[in-house]
Parts: sequence; structure tokens; C-alpha cells
Amino acid sequence: MKDLEFALNMKPGSIYAAFHSKEALFLASLERYMQVNQVRLGELLAGTGSPLAALAEFLRSFVYPANEARGPQVCMIVKSMLEATDADKAIAEAARTYLDNMTGEIIALFRAAQDSGELPGDADAVLLGRRYLLNLTALRIEAQWTRCGAELKQLAESMAQEVEALAIRSSEN
Repeated sequence: MKDLEFALNMKPGSIYAAFHSKEALFLASLERYMQVNQVRLGELLAGTGSPLAALAEFLRSFVYPANEARGPQVCMIVKSMLEATDADKAIAEAARTYLDNMTGEIIALFRAAQDSGELPGDADAVLLGRRYLLNLTALRIEAQWTRCGAELKQLAESMAQEVEALAIRSSEN
């Protein structure tokens, strides 16, 4: 709260007046985090015109140049879900809902890739979506540990190329 007070140049009473509780503030932050990621993925889709290219670029976007300072990279949604206690039921439920929504959006992108002919019709979009989310989560954990660097970039690039290679295989069928 002290960091937040300083960053916003607000007193605790003003923050509580706006959000009513620490939990409400955290839930609003969690919602905003989800929205930012949805917008970024949507922008990548609009910019590339390809669901698979957007997914690949989304993976690459979590690697930053060494001179660019960034905060923790672990997914706030996953971290919240894993760290929530019995007393944090609202936070755990919100995090689970957001994770389910993100999974659904990723699966929808794989289905869109099928519809556009980037993926074969018999590809398992659900399995691909769940695997993608696991890779993304693992990449973000690694980013938390290493923050930047050649190894992290190599991992992100390898994961992105795996997604892109799905399109190459579909054109061979």
C-alpha cells in the first residue's frame, strides 16, 4: 500500500474511498491486467491478420531488451490463483475465471486458424490452446527468474516457431 500511495500521491483514506478495500483494489488490478493482455493479443491479431502469427508474436512480446527495466513477469492471474488462501476466495474465483477466459480466447484463435485454413480441420484446438497457455506460463516464470537475456529470447523464439510451424504443416497436408 505504501508503494501505491507514493505512486499515486494519495493518502490511504483516498485509496480506500475509491476501492473500499484492499481486496477490491486487487480485484480491479486483476481485471485491468486481463484487459491489457486481451487488448495486446487483439492488436497483434489485427496487425498480423493471422491467428497463429498473433499467438507467436504474443510469446515473443514477453522478452524485453536488457536495457529495458520491467517489473515481475509471472502471470498475475496464475500467481493470484496459486497463492490465494481460503480467506481469498473472491480473488481465487476471479483469477480462475480470467484464466478460463484467456484459455477460451486462445482456443478460439486456434479454431480461427482452422477456419482460415492455417491449421488442418482435424487439429485439436483445445489441446493446442491448453498447451500454448502452459508454454506461455512457463515462459513468464522463466522471465521472472532471468528478466531478460539471450536464453530467454531463445526460449520465446523456439516456442513462437513451434506455433508458426503448425501453419507450415497444414500447408503440406
